[in-house]
Amino acid sequence: QVHLTESGGDSVQSGGSLRLSCVASGQTDKHNFVAWFHQAPGKGRVGVAAIYAGDKADFTSYADSVKGRFTISLDTAKNTVFLQMSDLKPEDTGNYSCAATMVWIVPPPLKEELYQYWGRGTQVTVSS
Repeated sequence: QVHLTESGGDSVQSGGSLRLSCVASGQTDKHNFVAWFHQAPGKGRVGVAAIYAGDKADFTSYADSVKGRFTISLDTAKNTVFLQMSDLKPEDTGNYSCAATMVWIVPPPLKEELYQYWGRGTQVTVSS
C-alpha cells in the first residue's frame, strides 16, 4: 500500500506560480510512476504531468495544456514529487491530486484508470 499526501495549494492571481508537493509513504518501492491530476470544478480528473519514480531513468510526460508552464520533478531521498506551476491561468483552478501506479508504460501514463493509489488533493485557485 502506498499513501500519498499533497500540499502547496493556494489562491494566486493569473500569471502567478505555485509549487505543489506529493509525499509518498508506505510501500514506496511498489510503484513505478507518479502523476499529478487536475480536476476543475464540475469536471473529471485530467492527467497533467507524470514522472518515473526511480533514479535509473528520466521519464516525464506532460499534457499539452501545461507544456512549458508546469514542471514535474522528484526527490527520491524524500519520496517527494513536486509540480512547479508557472504562468497560472484561471482554467488551472481546481483540485490537484497525485497518484501512483505499478504499471510500467513509457512514456509515463496520464490516464486516470492506470493509477492505483491516490491522495486527497490540494486546492489551487487562480483569479483573473
